[in-house]
Amino acid sequence: MAINWFPGHMHKAQKEIKEILPMIDVVIEVCDARLPFSSENPMITEIRGDKPLIKILNKSDLADPKLTEIWLAYLSAQNNVKAIALTTENNTASSTLPDLIRKLVPQKDADGKQINAVIMGIPNVGKSTLINTLVGKAKAKVGNEPAVTKGQQRIKLDEGVYLLDTPGMLWPKIVNDNSGFRLAVSGAVKDTAFDHDEIACFAAEYLRDSYPELLKSRYKIDELPEQEVEVIEAIGRKRGCVRSGGLIDFHKASEILINEIRDKTLGAITFETPEMIEKETIFFLKKEEDKVAAREAKKLARGRGRKNKR
Repeated sequence: MAINWFPGHMHKAQKEIKEILPMIDVVIEVCDARLPFSSENPMITEIRGDKPLIKILNKSDLADPKLTEIWLAYLSAQNNVKAIALTTENNTASSTLPDLIRKLVPQKDADGKQINAVIMGIPNVGKSTLINTLVGKAKAKVGNEPAVTKGQQRIKLDEGVYLLDTPGMLWPKIVNDNSGFRLAVSGAVKDTAFDHDEIACFAAEYLRDSYPELLKSRYKIDELPEQEVEVIEAIGRKRGCVRSGGLIDFHKASEILINEIRDKTLGAITFETPEMIEKETIFFLKKEEDKVAAREAKKLARGRGRKNKR
């Protein structure tokens, strides 16, 4: 699946972050609790080095609570990482963030020195809404479209604790193809950047296997079809997406499924587990290595061809 989501300000934002990193004590990354791996930015691992990382699983009220607990334990077990979950409906837990930042740099806190944190996150993950909650006023622009924040903002969180906001950053290439699909399902990229029908088929296949009862209950389907295309057609039939001649309006049915996933009408859903991601990472890394090897083989073959012509 090709998604055209590489924003023009990406290189500039990345450069600016690298420039201010020496003065940063703690890195905060906001992720989507429904897809903790797919919504993280792999560049942050490289950028932060050994600095403490607070991983926030936002929108946890939209995610499967059991899987959120599994993800929190999995992420917090990583080196110098503390994972917490926040919801879109009640962000009171975010008030503990300044104290958590202090605890991660105890020496600076004990010395009374200024503590600087930087907050990052891909577009539309809820970062600006979280900042607004933290400061108690609309200091950061909020919107339901990706890439609302255009530049850096410095915000006083607490006495001696400052937060630097950054534009939402996506990366130019996703090795795990499934992550692209999951991001599209969640609304992390603009709807114009992908094919609704293709994304809906991906979602339908996953839901049929992982959350079949939610599909059955929501769309009043007694037995789910084996093929994802037929699942969407069944949804369309139940929702009156029928054209003249009895044909299903597949696109309309696809939009219904995607929208009801996003607004939790379908239920609390998480689209990946740590175990799933570990398996996929091995598979897609091998796939990428094979592509690179194939390209190198072609180059070598072309080089030999030119030598033989001489």
